Amino acid sequence: MSLRKLRNIGIAAHIDAGKTTVTERILFYTGINRKIGEVHNGEATMDFMKQEQERGITIASAAISCSWEGTQINIIDTPGHVDFTVEVERSLRVIDGMVALFCAVGGVEPQSETVWNQADRYRVPRIALINKMDRSGSDFSEVVSQMNKYLDANAVPFQLPMGAEEDFAGIIDVIERKAYFFQEYERKESEIPAEYIEKCNLARNLIVEKIADYDDKIMELYLDDQEIPVEQLKKAARSATLKLMITPVFCGAAYKNKGIQLLLNSIIDFLPSPIDVGAIVGMDVDDPEKTHTRCPSPNDPFAALAFKLINDPFVGQQTFIRVFSGTLKSGMQVFNSTKSKSERVGRIFKIHAKDRAEVNSAGPGDIVALVGMKLTKTGDTLCTADSKIHLESIHVPPTVIELKVLPSKQKDQTKLGEALHKLSNEDPSFNVRYNEETSETVVSGMGELHLEIIVDRIKHEFNVEVDVSEPSVALRETITTEIESNYKHSKQTGGKGQYAHTVMRIEPNDGNGYEFVDKIKGGVIPSEFIQSVNKGIKKALAEGILAGYPVVDVKVVLLDGSHHAVDSSDRAFQTCASIGFKKGFMKANPILKEPVMKIEINTPDEYIGSIVGNFNKRRGRVESMRRYRKGSQKLNGFVPLMEMFGYATQLRNLSSGRANFSMEFFKYMPVTKAVQEEVLKKKEEQKREEK
Repeated sequence: MSLRKLRNIGIAAHIDAGKTTVTERILFYTGINRKIGEVHNGEATMDFMKQEQERGITIASAAISCSWEGTQINIIDTPGHVDFTVEVERSLRVIDGMVALFCAVGGVEPQSETVWNQADRYRVPRIALINKMDRSGSDFSEVVSQMNKYLDANAVPFQLPMGAEEDFAGIIDVIERKAYFFQEYERKESEIPAEYIEKCNLARNLIVEKIADYDDKIMELYLDDQEIPVEQLKKAARSATLKLMITPVFCGAAYKNKGIQLLLNSIIDFLPSPIDVGAIVGMDVDDPEKTHTRCPSPNDPFAALAFKLINDPFVGQQTFIRVFSGTLKSGMQVFNSTKSKSERVGRIFKIHAKDRAEVNSAGPGDIVALVGMKLTKTGDTLCTADSKIHLESIHVPPTVIELKVLPSKQKDQTKLGEALHKLSNEDPSFNVRYNEETSETVVSGMGELHLEIIVDRIKHEFNVEVDVSEPSVALRETITTEIESNYKHSKQTGGKGQYAHTVMRIEPNDGNGYEFVDKIKGGVIPSEFIQSVNKGIKKALAEGILAGYPVVDVKVVLLDGSHHAVDSSDRAFQTCASIGFKKGFMKANPILKEPVMKIEINTPDEYIGSIVGNFNKRRGRVESMRRYRKGSQKLNGFVPLMEMFGYATQLRNLSSGRANFSMEFFKYMPVTKAVQEEVLKKKEEQKREEK
């Protein structure tokens, strides 16, 4: 099959915009499914995890292939819930085009903005579908203007709805000037009804005007007032879409089977093939300043990115990859340039949600699952050993909420450890740490729902009953001033002693994580022990110093030290560095940082006063308020996550159940002095109780 006849697309949107329903209709119309699976019955093909079926939401991005009009479409259906934002992130890294879905009633929601910004970061061309046109309160033109106002989308309607709400009867294709009506699973083409002709002409003029800005030939025809042929206009519109100049907007009602075939045509007409995307650029493995390109051709050296791991009960761990260039064959030896290690590819599978078909090879543009990979993790680059390249990895946001997890039966401790190891391998936004002092396992993730589903999977997939603590906020520790720490570790125990001496400068490194700089001269600390110093500091960072939370944003410069020919060892330098760092850290004005969330609250006007008052009590800061529909307001602001437990219930009570909110992680910020004192006091009390 020609690469021009391939589309790798993602479907992304706010929760409940109807992504999975749209995907189910696509699978039905492309002949993959004989019947339509419904989300509300727990029968959706793409929501095959038990937790997805119970909750009626998408948790894991699922991959599936289908074909339409001779073009193969690989679809990745992504979650809309903000707790699973990393699923969207990793899908966007490997797709070529995106269908952004909007609810015709809800319009541009906060998570729509997040997904849009993520797509901007990876420069993914997109088209938009305004779904649920049959719902009460649907408003096509209002959603288009919200897209332009809040997303800067340069949204241009390529279709117009005929009617709205329960009177939504059909769709007008503006470029082709055709009307489509829908009955059951059929669509019927007809002339545009007289009352819509003027509206269609205005919409077509708008498309021509917009595209004339980017296409000289269209500009000439437009200025000469000549009729523009359909194919020429489509070609120019495709080019503008691929360059992210415009966002074509379509409409439909997926649940009522309206507009899906037209959407499939639009995916082929306006979203890119791997050829359109062109060569991918990666770094030289040995020299990060140098770059290499890989073209989407089987003749170029092999390069692929691993974007997802799934543990399958039948075949074991599956590593999902997107092949950008070259050919991969089963049994082939590949080089993991992220880990600088080679490994052998076992079997290759094309995936159809939970089903799979084995293939012998995969080429450019293919999205496949590999079985038998032992080292490869999410974000790793696979290439050939004689033509190494390192592709851009996947951005993973920091975790914001944590739980203590304990097996109900002591004998399950090992099984729990294995389960947590597999889950953290699968999901880079889920972290596990073991506190040796308190013998506690602490897990952290992106939100309450995220951790709730992890715990559910431990119980049902791994058969381990666990006891969990109340969720608490994942705080971080850092410093605010620069300090020099000089520490000598000297211990004589019977025979061989332990000796190490380090002098290090510890300084704030705001927003840049941990950095280690070696400034040792003249071998006063032998080179083999430099990494021991780094390891010792990293151990202290993970355990936390002030209150047992991980340390972030510090730079350590190793300045000086000394060693002993007999008594110095890896262990001695690790211990010395760890203690020296801890002592220095406590002198450098340590502070706690907390996750602050970006929040949006939608409320009827009459409750705005009490909602703002309650929000301020929670240390919230209102950034803006805007008219959201007649009689409703949208309130945007920032609030510490620590203050938001139980907020959903309180907001329901304050607004008689009529207000709703959504929030997402913004950044870590220092806590107030009062909050820091409170946290440290609680930690002291816990320690006393444990003794």
